[in-house]
Amino acid sequence: MRFLRRLDLNDHLSEVIVLVCGWYMLRGDELRNCWARRLAETKLKEVERYKDGFVPKLVDKELSMRFHRQNVFVSDMGDLFGEWVPEEWIKKVIDAIRESPTSNFLFLTKNPRKFLKYVKLYPENLVLGATIETNRNYLVSKAPTTAERYRAMVELPYRNKLVSIEPIMDFDLETLVQWIREIKPVLVHVGYDNYNKHLPEPSLSKTKQLMDQLGQFTRVKTLTLRESNQ
Repeated sequence: MRFLRRLDLNDHLSEVIVLVCGWYMLRGDELRNCWARRLAETKLKEVERYKDGFVPKLVDKELSMRFHRQNVFVSDMGDLFGEWVPEEWIKKVIDAIRESPTSNFLFLTKNPRKFLKYVKLYPENLVLGATIETNRNYLVSKAPTTAERYRAMVELPYRNKLVSIEPIMDFDLETLVQWIREIKPVLVHVGYDNYNKHLPEPSLSKTKQLMDQLGQFTRVKTLTLRESNQ
């Protein structure tokens, strides 16, 4: 794939093609950590696509949109590859992306194992991304562990991969760097939590050390950087 523009999550567009629920329900608790749900049920509650609340939904009319030389983050308020998403929806989105060949599209998931099921269908203007916030097993959601995500991304036979280390949580430097090296992403995003979730965060100096080491073999995009809340 030849990038028409350098891909960044916040570079140009953040189009919601599909709205799907998140991974944050813990042992029957409310989706208390999900920023997207809070947004859908407050500031966006009068918007047509959220009239039924924050539930899995395919917004069919979005699939007819066409993009020209743009970067599009697909389903930025959900996870298109969550286990609750029907195969039909995923295939429809992939087909829609194929209709805008001059633009770059990003899928970002916490369930990259599911990427493997559709690997023969992906057009060349698609980047497959996984959120890997740490190498440690912090129990903050019901998503696959970061170790499971790492292994899935290593096994993924696809050239254009991205890793999002956001919201970053404390990590073991040598291990996390080795994970990213083995995944071979074209781009890594690094950033701190923006929603006051009180996560176990690394120091800013440790994060900068991580970014310096990653920058030796891949491109690193800086998102929110600040002092740790610890």
